[in-house]
Amino acid sequence: MASAPDPAPSRPRDSDQAVRDRYRAAAQAREATLCCPVDYASELLAAIPDEVIERDYGCGDPSRYVREGDTVLDLGSGGGKIAFIASQLVGAQGRVIGVDINDEMLALARGAAPEVARRTGHANVAFRRGRIEDLALDLDALDRWLARHPVSDVASLAQAEAEQARLRREQPLVASDSIDIVVSNCVLNLVREEAKTQLIREIHRVLARGGRIAISDIVADEPVPERLKRDPELWSGCISGAFHELDLLRAFEEAGFHGIAIDAWEAKPFAVVEGIEFRSVTVTAHKGKAGPCLEANQAVVYAGPWKRVEDDDGHVFERGVRSAVCAKTFALMTAAPYAEQVIGIEPHVEIPVEERTRFDCTRTAPRSPRETRGDERATVVPGSGGCC
Repeated sequence: MASAPDPAPSRPRDSDQAVRDRYRAAAQAREATLCCPVDYASELLAAIPDEVIERDYGCGDPSRYVREGDTVLDLGSGGGKIAFIASQLVGAQGRVIGVDINDEMLALARGAAPEVARRTGHANVAFRRGRIEDLALDLDALDRWLARHPVSDVASLAQAEAEQARLRREQPLVASDSIDIVVSNCVLNLVREEAKTQLIREIHRVLARGGRIAISDIVADEPVPERLKRDPELWSGCISGAFHELDLLRAFEEAGFHGIAIDAWEAKPFAVVEGIEFRSVTVTAHKGKAGPCLEANQAVVYAGPWKRVEDDDGHVFERGVRSAVCAKTFALMTAAPYAEQVIGIEPHVEIPVEERTRFDCTRTAPRSPRETRGDERATVVPGSGGCC
């Protein structure tokens, strides 16, 4: 967990100031109330300077989902701990981008980066200044432009707004479809209420097709009353800005993610306020279910253990039933995170992509074995290539 986003119009001014002040101070000296106990691999921590480790704030370990060669985006990267761990996991061929808004946290991370590079043997981490709910706008680039073109009247304000639009379009802080995995450690709850939907959409935008997320954050088991959201200490302490536990999952679903799962759920609450439990969870999800539905005569069999399941597109799969699916759904269901529970059945004769017709994905129907094996009736005598 790291920085606070920009001021939130819907919250009182003292709450905004409390967030900025709290994280500014936390960059200088450790504040124990801003984190949950998390165990990290000691060999990965050895490459990170003590001042970064001492000023790290989080509630989970999303770095354990990072793979070698990944391009990683760390939202609210703070002092850089998760980013520096990820830099070792991706290796010299991967890269890590940390995004934060807090100047003091960015200075801590950027100052430590050369030493981490020296200890690991490769420099593959960059820290960028921006709002995590607006990953297109490079605030350092905007500051440089404003230094040359100060805003003094309505006309110059219009020029500044035009420059922001140009930067988002031509020089985005994080380009669309460029990231393999987005990680975040207890930061989403700090984003102002009205920007949370945009935040989730931005995460989806920057991910490449097949990309994934690993988000550790604090969620509430009941909706948080407005009066608690207006408490500056509760908000800046990663409590009253928390998503309701179900709303977080729905937000990812509505943004177009699939394979959404609660991968970690802490039984012991991080905090309890007026009977509402706030706890740490880690949510994982994948991007890639957009696209046309085309017929390729493929089928999937849900292997169990449940009697039936429903995916994020509304397909209902009965245990043991050969279900007809489009080529896109087949590719999704035979890959992570579904592959261990799904059997994919390819047709004996592949249908070329250019010959595939539209498939009606609004229904889920059984597929006859003859559709995949073809009409030809053959006989295989036991012992001539079978299993016994």
